[in-house]
Amino acid sequence: MPPTSDPKVLLNEISELPMTSSASRGVLQFHERLPGYAPTPLFSVQGLADRLGVGTVLIKDESERLGLPAFKMLGASWASYRSIIAHTGLDPDAWSTIEELTERIRPHLPLTLATATDGNHGRAVARIARLLGLRARIWVPVGTADARVRAIESEGATVTVTDGTYDDAVAEAALVADEATLVVSDTSWLGYEVVPQWVIDGYSTMMSEVADQTVKAGLSEPTVIVAPMGVGALGAAIVSHYAGHEPRPVIVGCEPTNAACVMAAFEAGEVVTVPGPHDTIMVGLSCGTASPIAFPTIKAGLNATVSFDDEWAEEAMRLLAAEGVISGETGAAALGTLLALVDRRPDLRGELNLGPRDVALVIVTEGATDPVNYRSIVGVGPNEVYA
Repeated sequence: MPPTSDPKVLLNEISELPMTSSASRGVLQFHERLPGYAPTPLFSVQGLADRLGVGTVLIKDESERLGLPAFKMLGASWASYRSIIAHTGLDPDAWSTIEELTERIRPHLPLTLATATDGNHGRAVARIARLLGLRARIWVPVGTADARVRAIESEGATVTVTDGTYDDAVAEAALVADEATLVVSDTSWLGYEVVPQWVIDGYSTMMSEVADQTVKAGLSEPTVIVAPMGVGALGAAIVSHYAGHEPRPVIVGCEPTNAACVMAAFEAGEVVTVPGPHDTIMVGLSCGTASPIAFPTIKAGLNATVSFDDEWAEEAMRLLAAEGVISGETGAAALGTLLALVDRRPDLRGELNLGPRDVALVIVTEGATDPVNYRSIVGVGPNEVYA
């Protein structure tokens, strides 16, 4: 049965962007030195374009990134690396392989990386810790799927389940920072702004890849991009990448109805907290407070923000599976947003570049990180979906 709920849409007047970090080339060079680095696929899917009534749908498939089932390794690895360099004083140019970097870090051990997560960011921090011979401590909110907890533990991390929301997990993880523990959070708070900016910078590699891949494949550049919000880090990276781009694509932020912290901040004109519980299957976006370091950028650069019910993400998962793309609940949020807009708000097609000649970029931010729930939604397990 097709979704019937209406999305909430808040249009925004874009303005001059604030100054942000622009280290994309150095970030890409760092990622290229990590084991298993390769650009994730970018491809056109005509069936989805026909469903949405647009000219082209480009899928950026982040269901496998640096050996993990989500894009988060990009931000987590860069922010962890920069944190370690700042803490130890090591020469950032004095290594060429991860093994060499690990050896240079060894005299500074023991060292622990800590963070809070809904799943993917925490596993990514734990993975970079394991690669570098460090310890990892990860906090998750109550109700986190067993599969996601086990995945983090498989990286050798210690996982603590917080009796509360993601925001509560962030607060608990922040308290452990000391001379031997570096907190690598993707959200910011007063006095803690540098590391979350490094996370944002880390995501620039994805956008650099998109730019290169469209040229090499002879594809048209996107005219509309949907940015899953969470705390806003990925959205800030996308807005920053296209800040001086002409013509600039329309950029739409999206988040679950029950965790629409970015929309609440837009409405209030400042970062506010949406009380929990933030019940949604899109657990990677289940955040009650936008990142203060990301909010000025997304406020200046988003053309619209959209909140919508879980049923749209479920429909998007099924449509992606039919095209051979495996996407988890959060990963399907971008396509779910477009489905909700074209089905329930066709009056916004012109304003949001959703016409028959437009090119929509859909970032599938994760694979099937909860296989049991994936099967219940799609009807088959992720191993039974073939491209």
